Amino acid sequence: MNALERMKENLKQEIRQAVVEAGLAPLEEVPEVVLEVPKEKAHGDLATNMAMQLARIAKKNPRQIAEELIRRIHREKAFIKEIQIAGPGFINFFIDRSYLTEVLVEMDQAGDTYGESTTGQGERVLVEFVSANPTGSLHLGHARGAAIGDVLCRVLSKAGYEVTREYYINDAGNQMNMMALSLEARYREALGLDASFPEDGYRGQDMVQMGKKLAEEEGDRLLKLGEEERIAFIREYGLKHLLAKIREDLSRYRVEFDVWYSEKSLHDSGAVTEVVEELTRLGHTYEKDGAVWLKSTEFGDDKDRVLVKKDGSFTYITPDIAYHRDKYDRGFHRIVDIFGADHHGYIPRIKAAMAASGRDPEQMTFLVTQMVKLYQGGELVKMSKRTGKAVTMVELMEEVGVDATRYIFAMRGPDSHLDFDMDLAVSQSNDNPVFYVQYAHARINSVFRQAQERGIPLELDASVLSALKEEQEYDLLQKLASFPEEIALAAEQMAPNRVVRYLHELATQLHSYYNAHRVITEDRERTQARLALLSGVVQVLRIGLNLVGVHAPEKM
Repeated sequence: MNALERMKENLKQEIRQAVVEAGLAPLEEVPEVVLEVPKEKAHGDLATNMAMQLARIAKKNPRQIAEELIRRIHREKAFIKEIQIAGPGFINFFIDRSYLTEVLVEMDQAGDTYGESTTGQGERVLVEFVSANPTGSLHLGHARGAAIGDVLCRVLSKAGYEVTREYYINDAGNQMNMMALSLEARYREALGLDASFPEDGYRGQDMVQMGKKLAEEEGDRLLKLGEEERIAFIREYGLKHLLAKIREDLSRYRVEFDVWYSEKSLHDSGAVTEVVEELTRLGHTYEKDGAVWLKSTEFGDDKDRVLVKKDGSFTYITPDIAYHRDKYDRGFHRIVDIFGADHHGYIPRIKAAMAASGRDPEQMTFLVTQMVKLYQGGELVKMSKRTGKAVTMVELMEEVGVDATRYIFAMRGPDSHLDFDMDLAVSQSNDNPVFYVQYAHARINSVFRQAQERGIPLELDASVLSALKEEQEYDLLQKLASFPEEIALAAEQMAPNRVVRYLHELATQLHSYYNAHRVITEDRERTQARLALLSGVVQVLRIGLNLVGVHAPEKM
């Protein structure tokens, strides 16, 4: 708990005690004290709506309640300089911000662990994301989901959650058979033979290249096998190579998974059959037209769902139910699924199935990423210039870089549509959001190099921090002090974009401060104090950019 957090906790305690002393409510009935940062600085550093919360309980006017509370708050205990009542009864607090210089000492002691908290209390969280069919290259939707998922996992870990990253391999079902038939056709073509390409086959260039590789490695040996054995071999070969390519591409994107979970393993273990038997045993299925149906409307779905078709095969949702049931059975406290925009209707089905099986659907969180539109030269880009097909994640990384790709995809909430301007992403201007933040980090390091050239040590000297007196310096201190809380909120709200927004706000304050004040001056004490302040800013920028999976350059 840093200086700002201690001050806020002291203020909350003062407010709670004031409520009791004023006879407005017994301690056990005092509402939770909420402190917020007002949007306008003129309204103070912190504000609470406690007076309005108490109005109904105390049966008094909120402004009257606010006055009673103010009289009983010991300002010195919470480092309060001034208290004002605003509007219908908001209480605005102006704090003694010179106290915040202690944050720099605490940050220096914490090092790269600054911002960590016990908010998650070791709660086990499973985050499943990307999970693209292993039939081709990852596209822009996958890239956005990968960035959001990975940043969320980093933020959750920072906030004290025990996180597992999981990729669900769709290696069963018709799409794998179609992949195998497509690869077989390309294999025959590579051998110079006529091949009948499946009508709904996968026509990507990667399938052509894999067919050539298969022909080089195996020659015509596979043609001498029986059809079933040949297709089985080709299916496994294709799956292995396509998954390896996905792993490689994600690794280049700085995304690693702890678990690669096979759908096929659910079928092989009998888990898919078991889930139908379980739901039937619980009385939540019925037979109609030769098929087995789940009574999902009884659990909030808009219609009942078929689990087993009349030919005895499973629908696509049945192994998904088995998979999510297994997530619960592995002991995770919270289950997070990050889906593409086309999976929105899938959520109530899974929730209904989990409720039917006796699992708590409230343990699940679903983030649905919306569509991405790519622009270059002011025009919408739909096709890759290189292949004439949809632009892939790898092509975007190669075009604008991993830093820009990840940062821009992570900067918006998943539920908002995103226009990705490729020209802006590579520009060295303040309009480029990733450049703007990275430049703040590089700019500070440039100041450090100047200080070193002049023989000024970059040591944190607590005794000189009182030289920080400018309003913008206090603003920066308060922003740095709020970093742990920002991480905790981003984790609690499953909103990794909050971290990106925070970094942009911190960079804005830094650039404004730098443009208004010289850091290295003839006043050695003030210079050391300002260098100490900048060391705190660069520390948080580095930690924050690492959470986003973006480099923090020392030169640009």
